[in-house]
Amino acid sequence: MKTDLTTPQGIFGMPQHLTVPIYQRPYVWTQEDQWAPLWGDIRRLTEHRMDNPGSNATHFLGAVVTQDAPTGPVGMQEFQIVDGQQRLTTLQLALDATAAAFAARDLHALAARLNFLTHNDSNFVGDGETALKLRHTNRDRSAFDEVMVAEPPVDHATLSHRSSLLTQAHEYFASHVGAWLDSDPDTLSARADALAISLQTALQLVVIRLTSDEDSQEIFETLNARGTPLTAADLIKNFVFQRLKAEGKDTTEAYRSWPFETKFWEAEVSVGRFPTTRSALFLGQWLISRVGKEVSPRSTFARFKFFTEHETDHTMSELLELITAQAATYQKLTERAADAHADLNRLELHVYRMSVAQVEITKPVVLWLTEPGNPYGPGTIAGVVDAVESWIVRRRLLRLQNGDLGRVAAELISAARGASDEDVVDKVQRHLTRQQSTSTYWPGDEELTETLRSVPFYRRFPQPMQRVLLQAIEDWYRGYTQIGPSKTGIRMHRDKNQVEHLLPRAWQSHWPVSDAAAEADRDEHVHRLGNLTLITGSLNASVSNGPWLGEDGKRAAIHRHDVFLMNRAIVDSSADGWDERRIDERTEEMITAVAATWPVPQGHEGKTIDRSSRLSKATASYSDVIAAGLLEVGATLQCTDGRWPDARGTLLAGGRMLYEGKTYESPAGAAREVRGGKSGNAWYFWRVEGGPVINDLREELLRLPS
Repeated sequence: MKTDLTTPQGIFGMPQHLTVPIYQRPYVWTQEDQWAPLWGDIRRLTEHRMDNPGSNATHFLGAVVTQDAPTGPVGMQEFQIVDGQQRLTTLQLALDATAAAFAARDLHALAARLNFLTHNDSNFVGDGETALKLRHTNRDRSAFDEVMVAEPPVDHATLSHRSSLLTQAHEYFASHVGAWLDSDPDTLSARADALAISLQTALQLVVIRLTSDEDSQEIFETLNARGTPLTAADLIKNFVFQRLKAEGKDTTEAYRSWPFETKFWEAEVSVGRFPTTRSALFLGQWLISRVGKEVSPRSTFARFKFFTEHETDHTMSELLELITAQAATYQKLTERAADAHADLNRLELHVYRMSVAQVEITKPVVLWLTEPGNPYGPGTIAGVVDAVESWIVRRRLLRLQNGDLGRVAAELISAARGASDEDVVDKVQRHLTRQQSTSTYWPGDEELTETLRSVPFYRRFPQPMQRVLLQAIEDWYRGYTQIGPSKTGIRMHRDKNQVEHLLPRAWQSHWPVSDAAAEADRDEHVHRLGNLTLITGSLNASVSNGPWLGEDGKRAAIHRHDVFLMNRAIVDSSADGWDERRIDERTEEMITAVAATWPVPQGHEGKTIDRSSRLSKATASYSDVIAAGLLEVGATLQCTDGRWPDARGTLLAGGRMLYEGKTYESPAGAAREVRGGKSGNAWYFWRVEGGPVINDLREELLRLPS
């Protein structure tokens, strides 16, 4: 057995076949869990080396195990991949997709350097064999081979295996690399060269190479032991104390400062689908608060290591001091927020509300605001929290998607870091008001009002969230908002009070109406916001479903529970009954309370730009170009590739194409026929005879006003 620390240049740099055995599981890596973190690491490493030309920063990708094949073709080494085929496959896809992005921008020399790592030279390829260095033998073979041999620029939508994760991974890397390269046209060449160097030499892998007679199964089981896996906190702890030892610190003494050895920090929590410990979650959130960029739970350790080595001037002992101080603040905030009877300050109240809503993405903002040495006073911190919480709560009340909010919250920290106490609230508000996509915008009062007027609030939200909203409305009656009346008393306690329907759900016995239309209207009103309140104890069923008026009626019972100002207002306004009109009136008043509790800056409307209605490169079709009058039916399309100078076809209605007497559904199908069955990007393959490449016409289409 031989173990080497190497790079893609080292592992892929020679003529070889790396074979994925047929019995190994198919490719399962995904964008969220692996592709995006890998691209983020590659991009960050490249940008760091560009900003620091003398830097030798590297990024460790993990370990792979290969085994010499018993036999192989003459002049070609062959290795079986024992462990790490997901990692090696993804790396090959990223290299090939980047090479395709280079080729599309006429950076052919750089593309060739990366192609050298994915394709064997023709001198080592036998007849009928694939030139690919990595070979799948299971069901992934067709999809992998198709996308890896497709000629650039690759039109992924036309590939027969376009739904395969392998094709999607290739497209992900191609699109993100392309967008990054194009983000600054003036530095395209320098960016591409730096990216190529990072991919070739700055990524590191440990390669364990077994001889053909060694027991690969024993090695595999050792590497994938069934013991409890290490968390990010475990890995960071080990790294921290190794660095402290290298700094000459007394690690025994330093260990007494390590805060994460208690039940509080060892408790298991969930972030999305990922269970983790609270300590690992905190360390990821602390890291986001420092770097101002999103960090996935899976990449916390690698990102922490990179931060300490390349992005901070603090020693490890100084970082440990900061982490320890902020961990104590974090624990105090968490425990205070969980105390139902504590008189919470604004920051503690925010932690409580987000805990009920199961929202963790604002914790990095909290950690940033409470960093030791930050100049922000309580009023400023409250102003930032007011804006962030309003953004979150309004989106939650409108049931908008939240998958992209973590990125925005992280970027908010980056945008506002370093701002003065006088300016930071304004910077945060501007960052949030500039969000205009449906996945991130800050809803305005008009949309909030229209939604809450008729939404079946009781059915739409779980009871903990109903209580949070009703508690906030009670606090509004007591004057605890930014724009409400002066304060009266204290905030209500956060007990698990009963959510009660004023007009009962079983209204038919004692609340009759005249006809079917009135019945439908009553059914629509029963779960609306204005029909809900909080009481300190449940009413028995006969009272809860009984009539409104009378000594034993529901109004009198609510009056007996009258410890909340919202209930006093109900009793005062309903002496002659409770019906749909009063529900509507109370709903309007409660909407006013919600908008005042979670306000938006003056003049903010919460408008969005509907990008989904606009065409993009991914959605524009040949028929769209025809419909726009940019391409005429009957036009002759001529091949742009010098290998087939005589290839010509005729464009037909609907974007079809006639080539050598056969009709194809699109120019892509005809291009595949010209190439002998190989896929490629037909937008670049054809031009109008004597005119532009059809991709130029697509670009013109995309520039047209919507």
